[in-house]
Amino acid sequence: MKSNYKKIGDYIQLVNDRNSDLSVKRLLGLTVNKEFIPSVANIVGTDMANYKVIKKGQFACSLMQVRRDKKIPVALQKDYKEAIISQAYPVFEIIDTNKLLPEYLMMWMSRSEFDREACFYAVGGVRGSLEWEDFCNMELPVPDIEKQKEIVAEYNTVVNRIKLNEELNKKLEETAQAIYKQWFVDFEFPFDFAQAKPNINGKPYKSSGGRMVWNDELGKDLPARYAQAGIPEGWEVERIENVIPVKDGTHDSPKPVQVGYPLVTSTHLMPYSVSLRDTYFISKEDFDDVNRRSNVDTYDILFSMIGTVGLISLVLKDEVLFAIKNVGLFKTSIKMELVGYLLFYLKSDLMKIYTKTCLLGSTQNYITLTELRNIPLLLPSNHVLDIFNKIIMPLIENLRDKSIEIESLNKLKDILLSKMAKV
Repeated sequence: MKSNYKKIGDYIQLVNDRNSDLSVKRLLGLTVNKEFIPSVANIVGTDMANYKVIKKGQFACSLMQVRRDKKIPVALQKDYKEAIISQAYPVFEIIDTNKLLPEYLMMWMSRSEFDREACFYAVGGVRGSLEWEDFCNMELPVPDIEKQKEIVAEYNTVVNRIKLNEELNKKLEETAQAIYKQWFVDFEFPFDFAQAKPNINGKPYKSSGGRMVWNDELGKDLPARYAQAGIPEGWEVERIENVIPVKDGTHDSPKPVQVGYPLVTSTHLMPYSVSLRDTYFISKEDFDDVNRRSNVDTYDILFSMIGTVGLISLVLKDEVLFAIKNVGLFKTSIKMELVGYLLFYLKSDLMKIYTKTCLLGSTQNYITLTELRNIPLLLPSNHVLDIFNKIIMPLIENLRDKSIEIESLNKLKDILLSKMAKV
C-alpha cells in the first residue's frame, strides 16, 4: 500500500445526537445512489425523539446489505443546517477538516472500487453487512489539504455542469410536455376554422367550437373522464401494433464477457439517452442472437417491462451497438412523423393509468408484450402531426444534445474519481 494511504477511522468519529426535544422536523432517507432524499416513511405514531440528528457537513451510512446491494449507501449532508435520520444509520463526521476535507472523503466513497472493497469485507450471510470496525479500517490516499482542495474543485466543476444541464433539460421537458398536453389532451391545437385546417396562427380548436366525436375504441379502453369528451373530428384510435412494430428484448441473461456488447436493462434508460455505464457485456454470438428479433435503431423508443414499469427512453445515438433485456421496443424509427408525438403519448398520465391496469406479478411488477401491442393509440390528423413535429423536434434535439453532454461529463467524473488512487 502506498505510504500516503491512511485508515478512514483515523480521521472520523461517530456522532450520536438524538432529537430528544423534537426540535428537528426534517426527516431524510438514504439511497444506494449515495444521496439524501426526503423520507417517504410512514411516521404516524412514531416517537421521533430517538431519531438521530445529522448536521451540515456530517455523514450517514448504512452498513447493512452491502454485499446484496453491492454498494454502501453513504452520503454527505450538505443541504440543511440540521435534519433527522433513522437511528439505524451510523452518523459520523471528520475530526479535523484541516487534515481531511469532507468533500474529498465523499469523493473517495463514491468510487465503484470503494464499493467493491466493501463487498469483499461484508459478512453476515446472503445480505452481507459490513462491520463498523471494517469500515474504519478501509484506507484512502490523503494528500496535503491544498491538493485535496484542488481535486475537489476540479470535481465540483464537472458536477455543477451536470446539474446545470439537468436543470436545462428539466425546463425543456416541461415545455414539451405542456405543448403536448395543450394539443393532445386539452385538444387546443391551433386551427384555422375559415380554411378548415390546422394552422400555427389559428385559434384553440376545442374552446373555439371545434367538432368533437365519440370513438368506440377510446370508450372501451380508456377511463371515462378521458373518453366522454370524445376526440377531434377526423382523428382515429388504433392498436399501436397496427401502426408500428412493437417488440421486446431478451428475458434471459447471456453469459457476461470482459469485452463485447453492452446489455441494456431498465436501469440504463434515461429520457433522451441510454446510459451504458455499469452495464455488463455479452459476446458477439449472444448479441447477434438477441438482435435477430429486437434490433434497436436511432429514433426507436424503449419501455421498461419489469420492475419499475414504464421508464421510457428515446434512442438518439447515431450508432446503436447494444442489446436490450426486459425492455419493450417501439419501432418509431420507421415512422419519423410519430417519434415526438408517440414519445409524449407514452409518457402521458393517460398511459400511466393504462399501464397500471395491465400490471402483473406479486413480488415484481411486469407488463406483457401483448399489452404493449394493445395500447390504444390516439392518431391525430397528419396535418396536426406535421405542425407539432416542427415545434417539438427542435426541443427533442436540444434535449438530446444536453443528454449526450451529461453522459460525457459523467464519464469525466468517473475518470476524476479513478485518478484519486494515484494521488
